[in-house]
Amino acid sequence: MAKLSDPITILKGIGPTKAKQFATLNIFTLEDLICHFPRGYEDRTKIVPIEKLEVDVPACFKAMVMNTPRTSHIRKGLDITKVQVADHTARLTLTFFNQKFTADQLQYGKEYIFYGAVSGDFIGYNMTSPVFESLDSPPVTTRRVLPVYPLTAGLSNAAVVKAVAQALAICDPPREIIPEQVRQEFGILPADRAYYAIHQPASMEEAEMAKKRLIFEEFFVFSAGLSLMRAARALKKAPAYEKTDLTQFYNVLPFTLTGAQNRAIAEIAADLRRGAPMNRLVQGDVGSGKTMVAAAAAYMAIQNGHQAAMMAPTEILAEQHFASLSKLLTPLGIAVELLTGSQTVKQKRVARERIESGQAQLVVGTHALVSEATVFADLGLVITDEQHRFGVSQRAALTGKGQDPHLLVMSATPIPRTLALLLYGDLEVSILDELPPGREPVDTFLVDESYRARINAFIRKHVSEGHQCFVVCPAVEENEGLDIKAAEVWAETLKQKVFPDLRIALLHGQMKGAEKESVMGDFARGDADVLVATTVIEVGVDVPNATLMVVEDADRFGLSQLHQLRGRVGRGKAKSYCVLFSNNKNPETRQRLQALCKTTDGFQIAEEDLRLRGPGDFFGARQSGLPAFRVANLSVDLQTLKAAQQASAKWIDSSGTANTPESEALRQRIAGLFARTDGTMN
Repeated sequence: MAKLSDPITILKGIGPTKAKQFATLNIFTLEDLICHFPRGYEDRTKIVPIEKLEVDVPACFKAMVMNTPRTSHIRKGLDITKVQVADHTARLTLTFFNQKFTADQLQYGKEYIFYGAVSGDFIGYNMTSPVFESLDSPPVTTRRVLPVYPLTAGLSNAAVVKAVAQALAICDPPREIIPEQVRQEFGILPADRAYYAIHQPASMEEAEMAKKRLIFEEFFVFSAGLSLMRAARALKKAPAYEKTDLTQFYNVLPFTLTGAQNRAIAEIAADLRRGAPMNRLVQGDVGSGKTMVAAAAAYMAIQNGHQAAMMAPTEILAEQHFASLSKLLTPLGIAVELLTGSQTVKQKRVARERIESGQAQLVVGTHALVSEATVFADLGLVITDEQHRFGVSQRAALTGKGQDPHLLVMSATPIPRTLALLLYGDLEVSILDELPPGREPVDTFLVDESYRARINAFIRKHVSEGHQCFVVCPAVEENEGLDIKAAEVWAETLKQKVFPDLRIALLHGQMKGAEKESVMGDFARGDADVLVATTVIEVGVDVPNATLMVVEDADRFGLSQLHQLRGRVGRGKAKSYCVLFSNNKNPETRQRLQALCKTTDGFQIAEEDLRLRGPGDFFGARQSGLPAFRVANLSVDLQTLKAAQQASAKWIDSSGTANTPESEALRQRIAGLFARTDGTMN
């Protein structure tokens, strides 16, 4: 027997070229191949009489060859083979292009099973290039439920079917990792049966049973992994902070915190006093005041003799945090330091010297914080802003700069609780569901192209009053196949034809990092009136003077993404607006966009987006951190997720530390699942 770890090149027909094709699908070993699950199935078990075949509907039928196949050479590179077949109901002409071998394979007077679709382009019955097998051959492409696999260029479905069949024949499937009592409770197939049935089901019902098992298995492994991570963290020790009195901190604040902010700070203070590393997510809507919560946490860490570090995804945001935190904390005698990649060599050297010596008590920066050259004297608290922009390994790299430091992650993307368990299942959660006093909600309107002149006048009005505007497009460049606004072209149109007297700037993701930072910096300083951009401005831009957000082709965006874009305005004292352009007349699309006009509650919008579109929007912008599920689909499998979470937690609680021989396979699968991400189980 072969081993699951053996390379796929031990299989017949897989040489270097074919192996490279499989490699593009991340298939290198027999286990990778066996775990390459079908994306769907074609039920080819039903045999249909020829007269019952429907145009453009593939089906299986049994027929006899009624004449000797004839091949005609039409021109160079084109041969056509024709043959007539019939059953007791009707006759059918089959046409094969560049398949001369069919003339030898299809024998006059013999019956075959064919699979194909009748063409509607001809009078009478005609079918092009059906697959076929003789009645005495094993069912490979007909008379079976055929799996349909994700493919890549040069790799056919038939090649994958053949390779998987070989792999299943020479090695055992992955070991059982779901305890028997769990399988019985939830009606789950055993591993050996499920792994065969997912690839070679006897019926569509068996395929569904196998799929149910493997979905449950993926969620069970993931949930168990999170439970083990929490258990391991609970065993770690951290100094219990004794100084958590925030009286002086509150005295320097120029405003009163919201009830939600006070609750979050109290939860953080309780974590810091506990004597174990804090691992908390502060999840708040745009403008809910997460930065002040982070400042309070940093103040407590510094008061207890430790350093704090805040990592932001962009230099602009890091500089904004540095400015606001310096203004707040410097009067309290706290030294705040900035460290970014674009600083001069001397600036970075001086900053790192201050960090290593401990002079810098709060360090605000970008990815430069995780560089090997950055050494902390005593890092006690790590804060990551806009958490979904960072991979788990980046988070881990920064926490690795200290001895089990406390961790506070912040996200401005409101996420339904179920999905938050997946994104941040190893974190405790604090929710900021109130806006600070004085923040006015942003009024949102849905319009079509007939309002273009009025909206252009509205843009000019805001600029004439000294304010700035965002215009967001769904694409960077024009695409002939898509009738949508492209940022480059639209910026030029506004500059040349619509607002020749205004200062129009352009920003998109294809620009180099330094150029993006420069354009955004200019806009933040007021050096441009209108910024035409893609969703690169979705997160981490604070321009209080911007009062109008115009989103072109808004139906191309998810609700949560539109809500994030809307959050770029309304950050100052002036009344702000968001205009959604869409010519889409689809009732469901209009209903979805109207939902955004009716509320500014990000959590309510997130729930609506989940209901209407599934969870793709929540995960699409994230770089990493969530395992790539091979078969589970979060849009439809949330109930299975809940069941698997309950089962894994119950089983781990009952099995102690889960270090028994029985759970060895489970731990290996957990390690493998998280290794496929940007994450770590340490």
